[in-house]
Amino acid sequence: MSIEDDIIEKLKSALSPVHLEVTNESDMHNVPPGSESHFKVVAVSDEFNGKMLIARHRLINKALTEELEGPIHALALHTMTPEEWDEKGAAPVSPPCMGGGK
Repeated sequence: MSIEDDIIEKLKSALSPVHLEVTNESDMHNVPPGSESHFKVVAVSDEFNGKMLIARHRLINKALTEELEGPIHALALHTMTPEEWDEKGAAPVSPPCMGGGK
């Protein structure tokens, strides 16, 4: 199973999201082809109701402890309640990598 699949499985279990996007953005960085080191997560869940941004991120970090201790180098998190998602409808586009020689 890929790291991306692991992330999806763990976040589905931890958050019961109404919407979940996990995007491997490693190809935007100076890493070998096929790497799974940089990810963007868009998670929409009722679990985030009443929680500040840091608490939402902590929920995800806790669910992905193993991955964050090993293969994941960077994790961009966009966490929203269903109501926030209805208002925004999308997460921001990730900027291009500014380092690593690219």
